[in-house]
Amino acid sequence: MLDLDTLVGALGGGLLRLLVAAPSAQVDEVVIAEPGDAVRDLTGDLVFGAGVTHAAAAVELVERAGRGGAAGVVLRRGPARARGVRTTARRHAVALLELDDTVSLVHVIGLVRGILDQSAMPGLERPDVGGYSDLLAFADAAAALVDAPVTIEDAQSRVLAHSARQDVTDAARVSTIVGRRVPAPLIADMRSRGVFRKLARSAEPFMVAPGPGQEMPRFVVPVRAGGEWLGSIWAVVAQPPSAATVLELRQAATVVALHLIRLRALTDLGRRITADRVRGLLMGGPPSTASTSWLPPGPWRVVALSRRTAMSADDLGADLDLWESVLRRWGWRQPLVADLDDHVFVVVQADGDGPGSWRWLASQVRSPQPAMESGVRACAGSEVGSPAELVDSRAAAAELGSLADVDDVTATVEDRWVSLAAARAVSALGAPDRFGGPVPALREHDGRLSARRSAYLPSLAAWLDHPGEPGAAAQALGVHVNTLRHRMVRMSEVADLPLHDPTARTVLRLQLAALGY
Repeated sequence: MLDLDTLVGALGGGLLRLLVAAPSAQVDEVVIAEPGDAVRDLTGDLVFGAGVTHAAAAVELVERAGRGGAAGVVLRRGPARARGVRTTARRHAVALLELDDTVSLVHVIGLVRGILDQSAMPGLERPDVGGYSDLLAFADAAAALVDAPVTIEDAQSRVLAHSARQDVTDAARVSTIVGRRVPAPLIADMRSRGVFRKLARSAEPFMVAPGPGQEMPRFVVPVRAGGEWLGSIWAVVAQPPSAATVLELRQAATVVALHLIRLRALTDLGRRITADRVRGLLMGGPPSTASTSWLPPGPWRVVALSRRTAMSADDLGADLDLWESVLRRWGWRQPLVADLDDHVFVVVQADGDGPGSWRWLASQVRSPQPAMESGVRACAGSEVGSPAELVDSRAAAAELGSLADVDDVTATVEDRWVSLAAARAVSALGAPDRFGGPVPALREHDGRLSARRSAYLPSLAAWLDHPGEPGAAAQALGVHVNTLRHRMVRMSEVADLPLHDPTARTVLRLQLAALGY
């Protein structure tokens, strides 16, 4: 069964929009319901309301679906937004989804069924080869229509398919085919000329004049579904095709749109399922053999990933998408990345140096990365040998990432064991004055004489940090050594300083650390 939110999210919102949510709704089948159908068991079904056009019929269908235990009901915009329909859906705890009026019901049902079938198959993380093969066939068919070379590209100018015929070429087309992406100078030129703005706003095909590296113009057909721009079909032509050919290309674009949605949905679905799997292990879920068969061979580390700019909790989902995209761009085919507790974590192999290993990740993070303008940081938890221990590695990675004195681009708990142990001791200590000792009295004295700044607490911290080296301690404070010696004498008059006891010195230093010194 597939989580309904995951299904809707995978489709991208261009076809189905969630009007009423149903927590924990799970889908395993698609059902077409006509008005007046008898009530039956609909547990786990996503019910499409065929022929439902009026509010009364919509309310009746939602009630029937709720009584039957359906996961959700899909209606066209008019009946979905009619009076009383959403209220009925909330009362029966059934999800209500709105289907775009411009989309074929049959096509959407086929698309959703394909995603449900694919989600139940092993190897979901692998690219859908069949989908790309279909796009290659469409590219060849479009090339035959316009009698010219054709490429099919997504909204990020990545080449998804190209026709077998590429006899009429120029430098830009060669770079596009070889690099599987439109060259950056050409993208910048088309952006400056408003080509992408026109693609995003209109469904009308148009000619594009030559740009950098281009000798011939292009005829481009936007690929859209439900008002959303998904990609485009590009043909190298000397002049615009005939009206009849343009009509056929536009019809082909509607079919290509469904394939692009399916490919995007399956890719996003694979990412979401992988993130859920990783998140479950990092939260301490039961690591059965079946539930961890997707993990690469151990041992592993959990790494906390971050950017060097402050982020709000609302940005965490976007940061997860960014990291997933960047890790793929670096060469890791299926990153094991998930968000949890306001962090983004990735599970890597502790050994080896290929994509997905700690050494590979650390080398990538340490190198300049223009895709991450704010800089990146990776803090690795302890090495573990069983999936059940990943939760401990995750906790250590998060703790390491939160340490103020760790500013390295990459760090491991083994590198920073002193900082980690000290941080845990300070955290366990709690309020620095709860156990008494000289620190509360010195703190009160510093506060009372703040105008003259006796600075006993920082002076004591520096003295403890440089045992037997008063000159180094004074230099750290920026005062003369005699000034520091005088402070230490006066300090002993305010409170008893058991500096002869090594255990007492350790506790004093931890208390000072808890105060920020």
